[in-house]
Amino acid sequence: MLTQQQIDFYHENGYIGVESVLSEQDIIDLRRVTDEFVEKSREVTEHTDVFDLEPGHSAETPRVRRIKNPAAQHIVYDQVRTYKSIIDIVDQLVGPGVRSMGSKLNMKYPDFGSPVEWHQDWAFYPHTNDDVLAVGVAIDDMSLENGALMVIPGSHKGPIYDHHQDGRFAGAVTDPNFTPDGAVPIEVKAGGISIHHVRTLHGSTPNNSSTPRRLLLAAYTAVDAWPLSGDWEALSANILRGELTNQVRMVENPVRMALPRAERGGSIYETQTILKKPIYGQKTE
Repeated sequence: MLTQQQIDFYHENGYIGVESVLSEQDIIDLRRVTDEFVEKSREVTEHTDVFDLEPGHSAETPRVRRIKNPAAQHIVYDQVRTYKSIIDIVDQLVGPGVRSMGSKLNMKYPDFGSPVEWHQDWAFYPHTNDDVLAVGVAIDDMSLENGALMVIPGSHKGPIYDHHQDGRFAGAVTDPNFTPDGAVPIEVKAGGISIHHVRTLHGSTPNNSSTPRRLLLAAYTAVDAWPLSGDWEALSANILRGELTNQVRMVENPVRMALPRAERGGSIYETQTILKKPIYGQKTE
């Protein structure tokens, strides 16, 4: 569990590193399974729904930079996603109540680990509130030399930067006035975790060391944080006047989602048959 000082640090700075959250056996298991996946990548020559490959990947020299949705690929990864100590910590920061929101395993091997450009996760998945964060489980010691996660303290309280280029989403800050001034690394030993707020500016350099840096990332939200999403083409096709915009106007209003789904579906008539005290007419079975 976090101390109050650690909780305050997170809310003030938008990030924190916590040592010794996972056991030595947990790390041994994560390394073993990850090595097995890299070995399997020898069978593929291009990106798949499991592997994101580094340039230069081949059967002879496998180079994997990401395992996609690892929690769905192997039970060891899924067990980490639901690890009690991690959920207890997340609950302290966004709770009470925590929802899981996906995972990925980013890998930087010596001499060819790709960088990750500066970005805010909020640009990828905005929600109805920003009690959203990502936990990074360090499978290896994470240092400045091997490409540790870099963050800008306090940036979660600042603006949401443009992540578009030539009118399309580019996945990184494109604002010409942005500079990563004041950036600091989150350095933790294997078994420790990094945590960063969904609005915190972050990125990472290439791996310039002789040691790997494998980071299992899992995103979590408060239970009342709901994603804002929609199909761009479908939304655009339905405009009768004016132009579609990706800058959403938000007004504070109470919302109660129509979930869980109705006991009876099909139509409003069928749905309403379960009413115990209908105002009009008799209850229909």
